[in-house]
Amino acid sequence: MNIQQLEYIIAVDNYRHFSKAAEASFVTQPTLSMMIQKLEEELDVKIFDRSQLPVQPTEIGRRIIDQARVAVAQVNRITEIVHEEKGIVKGVFRLGIIPTVAPYLLANLMQVHRERNLDVRIVISELTTDQILKGLSNDSLDGAILATPLKEPGIKERPLYYERFFAYVSPMERSLYAKTALEERDLSTVRMWLLDEVHCFRTQILHLCNQRGHRGKDSSIFSYEAGSINTLIHIVDQNDGITVIPEMALSNLSEAQKKNVRPFKNSTPVREISLITRKEYFRERLIDIIVDEVKAAVPKSLQDEAMKKYVVPL
Repeated sequence: MNIQQLEYIIAVDNYRHFSKAAEASFVTQPTLSMMIQKLEEELDVKIFDRSQLPVQPTEIGRRIIDQARVAVAQVNRITEIVHEEKGIVKGVFRLGIIPTVAPYLLANLMQVHRERNLDVRIVISELTTDQILKGLSNDSLDGAILATPLKEPGIKERPLYYERFFAYVSPMERSLYAKTALEERDLSTVRMWLLDEVHCFRTQILHLCNQRGHRGKDSSIFSYEAGSINTLIHIVDQNDGITVIPEMALSNLSEAQKKNVRPFKNSTPVREISLITRKEYFRERLIDIIVDEVKAAVPKSLQDEAMKKYVVPL
């Protein structure tokens, strides 16, 4: 068993295709297949089920691949330790980001990163919170940008900014639309459009609806589950009801759509967005660069730490 073989099985797991994995690994497919077969023979197990398309890991193969990711990452850290000691900031940072943040942050973040022209490549994956935590545990991610606090053991959180929540109201909801600001109890009086259950943003909105006990058994939350905040906005544009959107989404609205936005009266519900890593992640100089770039990509008005006391639970 050697590191190269472990890298090959990780590549096949990533691409679920031997030819594509070989191309990404800069070897021929016969070479990659032969090396993986030798590893399987040495371990006396099948790592991949080749009868399925796309190729799937076996049950034991899944465990082997997860451990291979950890092993390869630990080997790569030898170089990273030397770079950190010498003050060299270079290499790859594998960053996860949740779907309710990505559309509003990434364009500005990438622009800031290009302008700074550092020898750091950021590889970004749009993932749910659960997928991110799995990626950190199996070492397929170095860090992630998502809503906090998670209160997860082994995870270090570095708050980046705070976004207020705003109601987005259909003009068909005449009584609510006439208001300049909504109260939290208003969320329980009309049809509420929400994201599907994989999104932590949905959980925060449900907390917002319930935290003062206004929503009873006759819940008016509609059962439709959308995949993105932009979808929710379009649904409200063409139907009745309301939804809740984060502050960064306001910049993507048309002038007509901005007329549908209402702040909350007598409260300031917000979400905290943080960069998280495993607690043992040691490349602090690189982390400082990512934190600084995100903050440079976000309006200063969202970086008031005093807003932390208004964070809606996850």
